[in-house]
Amino acid sequence: MAAGLAYDLILIFWRIVINIFFREIRPRGAFNIPKEGPVLFICGPHANQFLDPLLVFSETRKESGRRVSMLTAAKSMQRKFIGAVARIMDGIPVARAADYAKAGKGRIVLSETDPLLITGINTAFTSQVKPRSQLVLPKSAAYASATVEEVISDTELRLKGEFVIPSKDGSANVKASTRVRSEGESKEGLEYKVLPHVEQDQTYGACFQRLKEGGCIGVFPEGGSHDRTDFLPLKAGFSIMALGAMAQYPDLDVKLVPVGLSYFHPHKFRSRAVVEFGPPQSVDRELVELYKQGGAKKREACGKLLEQVHDGLRAVTLRAPDWETMQVIQAARRLYRIPGQHLTLGQVVELSKRFMEGYLAYKDEPKIIDLRQKVLAYNRLLRDMGLADHQVERASSTSLKSALLLVYRTGLLLWWSMLALPGAILHAPIFILAKAISIQKAKEALAASTVKIQGRDVLATWKVLVSLAVTPLLYIFYCILATFLAYKYDLAPAWRHWTPVAIFVLLPGWAMATLKFGEAGMDVFKSLRPLFLSLWPGSLREVNKLRQMREALANEISEVIDEFGPKMYQNFQSARILPSATVPQTGRNPGMFVRKAQAPDSSVLSHPMLWLDERIFGWNRSASVGQSVWNTTKLDKNRSEPSTAPTSPAESDNEEEADVDYDDVLAIIDTRRAGPGSPRGRRRGRSYHDLTQLKSETSSSATSPVIDGVPLPAPDDEGSNRLHKRPGAGFKKDEDGDGVGLGLTGADTKEQKEKAQ
Repeated sequence: MAAGLAYDLILIFWRIVINIFFREIRPRGAFNIPKEGPVLFICGPHANQFLDPLLVFSETRKESGRRVSMLTAAKSMQRKFIGAVARIMDGIPVARAADYAKAGKGRIVLSETDPLLITGINTAFTSQVKPRSQLVLPKSAAYASATVEEVISDTELRLKGEFVIPSKDGSANVKASTRVRSEGESKEGLEYKVLPHVEQDQTYGACFQRLKEGGCIGVFPEGGSHDRTDFLPLKAGFSIMALGAMAQYPDLDVKLVPVGLSYFHPHKFRSRAVVEFGPPQSVDRELVELYKQGGAKKREACGKLLEQVHDGLRAVTLRAPDWETMQVIQAARRLYRIPGQHLTLGQVVELSKRFMEGYLAYKDEPKIIDLRQKVLAYNRLLRDMGLADHQVERASSTSLKSALLLVYRTGLLLWWSMLALPGAILHAPIFILAKAISIQKAKEALAASTVKIQGRDVLATWKVLVSLAVTPLLYIFYCILATFLAYKYDLAPAWRHWTPVAIFVLLPGWAMATLKFGEAGMDVFKSLRPLFLSLWPGSLREVNKLRQMREALANEISEVIDEFGPKMYQNFQSARILPSATVPQTGRNPGMFVRKAQAPDSSVLSHPMLWLDERIFGWNRSASVGQSVWNTTKLDKNRSEPSTAPTSPAESDNEEEADVDYDDVLAIIDTRRAGPGSPRGRRRGRSYHDLTQLKSETSSSATSPVIDGVPLPAPDDEGSNRLHKRPGAGFKKDEDGDGVGLGLTGADTKEQKEKAQ
């Protein structure tokens, strides 16, 4: 009882922290969390070192009421602050070989005739290397690694298998003996690190006991955080936990729930996050029997379960083989809808996943290759002009209203700046120190890692930790300074006595006000450039060229989707996400100073900029939602037809480079169910019970529900239908001929894969 209370109190504190750091956190699929029984949450990708588990803790507790114990690196548990918090949060320590890596003495060379034989130059293998330990080579050899089988002498040892490196997509390992041999010969041997073999019996025993008690355990099977666009090869530890627990306790039924973490800039302050829970997976009893046999059968059982969960994890995450492909997919997804039509944050992630899945399946088609090059060219032109995609229509529209809007927003920017400036100055030491220290820590993490690209996965962690350490110290300093000034200038005794208390209480509120006003000001600032370009004669020609290019690309993307979508998905037409052709006017009497919408969340506290914009110019998110993004309306042929409603300044929020601000977006399904006069209003999210009830209501009806004469799709928690892939659609054997999926996800069954082969 006491431990649970401590857990909840600490979690409340961390929930406040992450809600300050993130602008929005959106759960999806929370109804998939089992209400009771042992659960393993398999989480990935691990892109935000310290904040990833906090998001899983928070959203799981909020949506299902269950507490999660997280596997935590033993090295992190030894740190004073993180270790203390991890113990209160019921963390389970796990030792990682990489945390105990040591630089090996001398240099090593791979034999020319035997890829398993290592020869050392001035080495001391007998004292430094033990059987079952690992050798890791430097960056020049692509961080190739191999396991040691036998130490023959101080200068000779034998490997258990050849040196391998992760494949380009991170899904498998590739032999690297030839590269290691050539690098060693050209440099007179290679430096190396020795990673000791670590026994995990104690860790597994603690996990088995926790699962027996019906608890929940969170695992990041990649083994460490990284900033890549795809998964690292998954470790089989969670397979051993599930199979071992069920083998030791035959009545146990462990459920495995894949958890996808998607971020819009994980390392940036006030970014956004989506936590998606996939359907729970059961462990086949046949795999448990295989596991009990030990040896090769045990490894086979673990491998099969790992592959099963890996597929489920891919279904709830957005992955790409490289950064350029990720940028192409994000740009194509933005081009698929018009400015002024808004998707919820969860729908943005879902649409991006569908785009990525389709691209990976048909990326070798000539039409797709050509479209990719056009999207890249469009992105370059946007970058050269300093515009975001959603700002193109605004920049190409010249009118008196644009001029008035520019003057109005410039004045408002000055006003917001004056309101935010005092608080920004007072809190500047926190921002400066957090940024400087986090950058330094990222450099250190990058130097010590073999998998990180820029070390961005540790930036947010250190920003939060530094802020938590510096903020109270800074507030104490301000209290002392204010008290000193109060006594120096001989204020009234009552004021002098209460000065430190008043300062310490008022500063957090001042900080939040600064945050909201500064956020609104940045939104306004980003919206000024397209307005300026729309009024500057010299730039109009280039902006019009960009707009025409955008229209052509939007239409071409829609045509490509119409062509390849039905080939890939059985229920494509009924479950697709469509862009709206037009944005209807919601007001009765259009006019500059007439309020045109009554949004349920039209609060000055939610976004001051939107509140004023809506009352002066009549722009509101609810007016921009337009027709449903689901396939329930007839579309015009030209799907990139510009909206007649000006874009809100909050749409200038940067999502590399740029997507809309989703803070006040209404989910389509909620908007249709609530109606304009509903007292229900808008809710920030849906609870576990709400989602379960919605799901049961929908499944109980023989046909899709109809609201105002419009049929609604059977919703998941974001109001979307799940697409069902055709057997073998988009399936191609890879270079190794093993048929590892291009485009295959958790929706594909084993039988479908076999049929496709």
